[in-house]
Amino acid sequence: MEPISLRTPLALLLISLAVIASVWWWLATPITLARAPIDPAAKLQCVSYTPFRGAQTPLDPTTQIPVEQIEQDLADLAKVTDCVRTYSIENGLDQVPGVAAKVGLKVMQGIWLSSNRFKNLQQIAIAVRLAKEYPGVVTSLIVGNEVLLRGEMTAADLAGNIRAVKASAGNIPVTYADVWEYWVKNREIYDAVDFITIHILPYWEDIPVKAKYAAAHVDEIRKRMAVTFPGKEILIGETGWPSQGRMREGALPSRTNQARVVSEILDLARREGFRVNLIEAYDQPWKRMLEGTVGGNWGLFDSVKRQVKYPPGVAITNYPDWKLQMAGGMALSVATFLVAWLTLRRRPWTPRPSAWIAVGISATTAGTLLGIAGDKIYYESYGTSGFLHWGVLLAAAILAPLLTAHALIAGRSLPTFLELIGPRDYRGKGAIGALLAIVLAIITVIAAETALGFTFDPRYRDFPYASLTMAVVPFALLTMLNRPKEGSRPLAESVFAGLLAIAALYTIYNEGTINWQSDWTCVMYLLLSATLWRARAAQNPG
Repeated sequence: MEPISLRTPLALLLISLAVIASVWWWLATPITLARAPIDPAAKLQCVSYTPFRGAQTPLDPTTQIPVEQIEQDLADLAKVTDCVRTYSIENGLDQVPGVAAKVGLKVMQGIWLSSNRFKNLQQIAIAVRLAKEYPGVVTSLIVGNEVLLRGEMTAADLAGNIRAVKASAGNIPVTYADVWEYWVKNREIYDAVDFITIHILPYWEDIPVKAKYAAAHVDEIRKRMAVTFPGKEILIGETGWPSQGRMREGALPSRTNQARVVSEILDLARREGFRVNLIEAYDQPWKRMLEGTVGGNWGLFDSVKRQVKYPPGVAITNYPDWKLQMAGGMALSVATFLVAWLTLRRRPWTPRPSAWIAVGISATTAGTLLGIAGDKIYYESYGTSGFLHWGVLLAAAILAPLLTAHALIAGRSLPTFLELIGPRDYRGKGAIGALLAIVLAIITVIAAETALGFTFDPRYRDFPYASLTMAVVPFALLTMLNRPKEGSRPLAESVFAGLLAIAALYTIYNEGTINWQSDWTCVMYLLLSATLWRARAAQNPG
């Protein structure tokens, strides 16, 4: 027996490791900003503050925030800002003005209005009391937040509430806050307020704005509103950018994009002399129930450690833990080649060079994307079910290159679903073959589920491009190289192939071609569709 040559696999492994290292070095390249997002020498004018952590949520009326939690937050915020904006007095938020007075912060006190008239009167009464109790702290009252956008109140009723607050609040300025379009649609509110508070969120615009144009977009809207409503100050009550979440057309949430947008808006406000309130102080996990991953990642501070995302003097990168992520990817690449080599040791023969190239491509693809997939599961999983869902997908994606490496070198084909759940006569590829079939089934089912989600309810869904690619590329290579020459096309694979192809084409049309997260995911759906369509089931593989 001739000794097994290691020259080809070793060369491919070294290339794989070099590619993984190069990609991660590129991904982690920090950005340089003209103005740091957080600068102790130039405090922020104001930031939106909601104190909820972990499982705490205002959606649960029994949630009560202890004053110690608010004290800790405001003490930290006082180091970076002069003011906080609140939205309500419920859930313990009525304690904010008292704590703010102790740490030297001003408060823009929010009054949450809804279709519940009784609760509205309660909110107004408490907010007016707080404004009178802390006259040097509460600088303004914001009567309602996006209540017109939500359709929970008419403009006439809102104007009546604003006038009632003005009549009882004394000299404290009163305003209303909403997305800028709703001010244009409801001009009568202009007469009722002392100043105008508009929300400009480039990411959420009907036509999303790319991060590099976000600051210019904010300035353009501000100037347009100043012309439309002359004579009163225009406060930008909400603006910012999310650090995680799905793309909307060309608008990409990321750490570097958030830092860039915030930096450029603050620099613009300083140069042109307008007031701006950033959304928001801390990431709010509960918002993910309403807006998906992106909803919980608008904060300048993270929600768990309560640490600022962009410490002064620290390079800003999308992957601060990139060295660990790179090392994990390299380990997976080495493990993939090791499985292939051990397979060859057990069955000495000379596989085709293309088999080793396929192993190399699978190892490099999976090794490069493992860190991204892990990052996504951390930020995109919400609750136990979310971690289970994306965790199963990632586990299957890690197993895929390992199992296909064995199959590629052993000369085996991709198993069909019949070999997993069909009649006994169709089974017979052993434990590894059964495990590969299970992994294929998991990937196919989750791919179909997510594809249908993007077809029927796409707005808040994340694109699982990293984990899908880790699994689909090895499957496709295995089918390309070791496809059975004879056999019938299985019905289940054909149905899934058709579903994935139709959903992918619709998603490309619906999301637009400039959304690379969508495009990448759809390419994987189409590649998996082609892989399933090419599958063949022998009549009696026994």
